[in-house]
Amino acid sequence: MAATAARGHGRGVATRTLLGYRRSILPGFGLTFGFTVFALSLIVLIPLSAVFIKTAGMGWDQFVAVAFSRRALLAYRLSFGAAAIAALINAVFGLLVAWVLVRTDFPGKRIVSALVDLPFALPTAVAGIALTALYASNGWIGQYLEPAGIKVAFSPLGVVVALTFIGLPFVVRTVEPVLADLGAEVEEAAASLGATRWQSFTRVVFPAVAPALATGFALAFARGVGEYGSVIFIAGNLPFRSEIAPLLIVQQLEQYNYAGATAIAATMLVASFAVLMAINALQAWDRGRREA
Repeated sequence: MAATAARGHGRGVATRTLLGYRRSILPGFGLTFGFTVFALSLIVLIPLSAVFIKTAGMGWDQFVAVAFSRRALLAYRLSFGAAAIAALINAVFGLLVAWVLVRTDFPGKRIVSALVDLPFALPTAVAGIALTALYASNGWIGQYLEPAGIKVAFSPLGVVVALTFIGLPFVVRTVEPVLADLGAEVEEAAASLGATRWQSFTRVVFPAVAPALATGFALAFARGVGEYGSVIFIAGNLPFRSEIAPLLIVQQLEQYNYAGATAIAATMLVASFAVLMAINALQAWDRGRREA
């Protein structure tokens, strides 16, 4: 009788698997999944859909004239280019900061760790004002850079500096737990097998933290593309030179051109989504290559 029940249970599991349905061991999955979809739709999907619906009310010629004007294209290039450069800088130095915080004990370590999170808590406008005061021609740092021909404030370089400042915590906090789980024993084992420090890093440590580093890069890039408060003060907002795309959206809203604002927003949304999808596809390809 027990054997018959077991066979029946096995057929039931097989049937559910063939039909594409598998019962979860966790109770209430259907309710929680429905609530998740509802919350995601309410917070993310519906607002994004409103952007595209508002943009669809424009004619194609009007959309192209607003979203792909020379001024808009230069603003896109600055926003995406500066975000990519800042994310690359943060990927390098964020890995170094995470390495120091995980592998080294030193006086004031908790203070340094708290400083890493400061861009999360600091209002972006305050960060922009502080960076402008530092890098302006009469600032503490700018007064030494400008005589050397390096102009940071009110230039595209200032945008990169601001985005680097606000993006660093994303890389550090993403890589830090992976390094902590890796442990120093792995490096010691590699050294005992005759590997140099560079070989231990490139063949043991870096492959383990590369997915987390790519995730931190993607998060820093995504934050940088849409950043506004910390950039407008240090950028100078010069049309065709140091004007970011979010500022164009605000200007369109100030002129009550809501369709034009949503046109630029929709273009940025599609471009950002395409870049993030490419990064995720690259991560998936790398995971598949390593598993194979």
